[in-house]
Amino acid sequence: MRNTILILLVSFISLTSCTKRNNESDNGLMRIVFDPGNLKFISTSLNPKNKTMSALYGNEKALESLSKESNTPDTGALMKLVTWRYHDNPQYIGGTITGELVSIETIQADNTGNISYGIQNSNAKKIPFNKEERIHYFMSYRPVSRP
Repeated sequence: MRNTILILLVSFISLTSCTKRNNESDNGLMRIVFDPGNLKFISTSLNPKNKTMSALYGNEKALESLSKESNTPDTGALMKLVTWRYHDNPQYIGGTITGELVSIETIQADNTGNISYGIQNSNAKKIPFNKEERIHYFMSYRPVSRP
């Protein structure tokens, strides 16, 4: 009888411990990972006021433009600024991780010198800046130095 109770107790514990628990902190949000494709990481920034973090990706021409500290991108340059909201990392105290994807901004300079600006997000109409301001902001980034 004692063995039967022990077996039932162990079975109950093992069955209840393997159930999938819902994490209330996720709020049903899905974390989207940005795939830069053939673009290289250039730099990153953090905006504590808006609780956002951004990463700038670009091709070789964009990297050359930013290294020269010019005000306009070279012809053939392609840059993407990806912005996420960040939140506290539940696994590490004091750490933050990316969460909701806020926007993907793209600047591209074609061979004739025309610079196009585009933004992908649901609230693009609410953003209070113009194309020239954003190009100037992109060009203010400095490439990180890597060993």
